[in-house]
Amino acid sequence: MDGLRFAFGTLTVLPARVTRWDRDAARAGMLCAPLAGLVVGLLAAAAGGLLLALGSGPLVAAVAAVAVPAVLTRGLHLDGLADTADGLGSGKPAEDALRVMKQSDIGPFGVITLVLVLLAQVAAVTELYGRGWAHGAFAVALAATVARLALTHASRHGVPPARPEGLGAIVAATVPLRSAALATAAVLLLTAATGLFLSPYDAARAVLATATGLAAAALLLRRCVRRFGGVTGDVFGAVEETAATAALVALTLG
Repeated sequence: MDGLRFAFGTLTVLPARVTRWDRDAARAGMLCAPLAGLVVGLLAAAAGGLLLALGSGPLVAAVAAVAVPAVLTRGLHLDGLADTADGLGSGKPAEDALRVMKQSDIGPFGVITLVLVLLAQVAAVTELYGRGWAHGAFAVALAATVARLALTHASRHGVPPARPEGLGAIVAATVPLRSAALATAAVLLLTAATGLFLSPYDAARAVLATATGLAAAALLLRRCVRRFGGVTGDVFGAVEETAATAALVALTLG
């Protein structure tokens, strides 16, 4: 229960009071992160499906489906994405880049990245809703789950924090590699089994989309660790949004 409270209390605005703020709770919370993502994804899919049922087109439904996760996280992941883009694009040494990321304003790199990522997400979900409400709903739920699974991997052993304080310092290097692998296997089985309700091809594509999202997030994580010396709360937000976007785009291919 401490892990569930930690996951929902730190990764969503859903009512979940965090009762423990230590590394044991953080480890359990990061292992429960995909479950928090699944709940967020189902709520987003419900919003898009409701608009489709009321007669809206795929574009309006897609905007709603993309907006719901942003609302349910108070935009923190998108803010982290923008701050990370500014830090990476600043070209400054690690300490100076981390100071850039802590500033309250958003620079040009952050603005451009936010625009492109949100456009990609809306465009992908629009196309998938165009194939049928079930395809769109499945994609939205899958992307949100994979995005939080990427946070589990970002918290695994061997990934250091960039600062001695903040969320990154609490969760960094808390998740054993075996536990992260088991969480990944569980998500892969869930996505494949759910995809079978659509078709065997959709099951295979779901697995590939999951792998694509995790691979994109891993590349960004590796770059951030090299650039900043470790992870921060902003890096977690960037990893999450990158995984979600890559998974959605992958589902549109083929």
